[in-house]
Amino acid sequence: MPDFAASLADRDVLLLFGMTPPRVTVSEERAGEIAAAMLHRLAGLDIDGLVLYDLDDESERTDEERPFPYLETMDPAVFRREHLTELTVPAIVYRSISKYDEGQLTSWLGSVPQGQPTVFVGAPSSERITAVSLPDAQALCRAERPDVPLGAVMIPERHTGRGDEHKRLIAKQEAGVSFFVSQVVYDVTAAKNLASDYAYSCRARGMEPARLVFTLSLCGSIKTLKFLGWLGVDVPQWVQNELKHTPDPLGQSVVHALETARELRAFCRYLGVPVGFNVESVSTRRAEIDAAAHVARQLAFEMRR
Repeated sequence: MPDFAASLADRDVLLLFGMTPPRVTVSEERAGEIAAAMLHRLAGLDIDGLVLYDLDDESERTDEERPFPYLETMDPAVFRREHLTELTVPAIVYRSISKYDEGQLTSWLGSVPQGQPTVFVGAPSSERITAVSLPDAQALCRAERPDVPLGAVMIPERHTGRGDEHKRLIAKQEAGVSFFVSQVVYDVTAAKNLASDYAYSCRARGMEPARLVFTLSLCGSIKTLKFLGWLGVDVPQWVQNELKHTPDPLGQSVVHALETARELRAFCRYLGVPVGFNVESVSTRRAEIDAAAHVARQLAFEMRR
């Protein structure tokens, strides 16, 4: 299996494909069927890794009604270990640290295969009381498993609102983080602002910037557009208008995702910041799953040349 740490260092553009594990209520047989379908789909993609999300209920973050119900999913590490044994690319396993205590995290870190990357995600709300803070979890990983490539989340919208997300990135990098994966990007200007402030802050400190991986997710319906807003994703008004008024919102979303990737790749190359893209496929609709795979194939075709 390819070495993810080597890909982080050497790839011009890192390409990932993001998926959610099956619901926790599915049978072992059905989980196996879902895994087989995943592996079949991934076999046709030139990617550097599979992202497996660890979903958390974020309803406490806002008083607005959630457009789609929260459905608990299988532990991504368990799903990887038991059902994706034939995976030929590294799995990047997310860990929502607010769901675990120190003993659980320590035990899990001890079971992580050599070199398997992970992304630690903080609590969805500052009001949630957690057993382990995000900095403590990062320190624990550094102490227990320094061989594990550690990733963290970056949020361009938070940078737009507070102007200090680049400082968070630098602090996380100093805590051992070697790559960042963004929340879904629809506002390319917000993403470029964050990348720029981060790049110049690194330069001022004499630091090498870590790889910034931008997440692209497709929107095939008005309900999905509302869900993006509920999640805190800033979808610019002009993009909303295009999605609402086109007869083919999914096709328009594909065009927007590809244009976003091209612009961010060019800008990060100008800044001297390693870049990557995580094409997210979290829908159960076949058309949206196929469209996400198309975006991943197109990016590989354009950016591997």
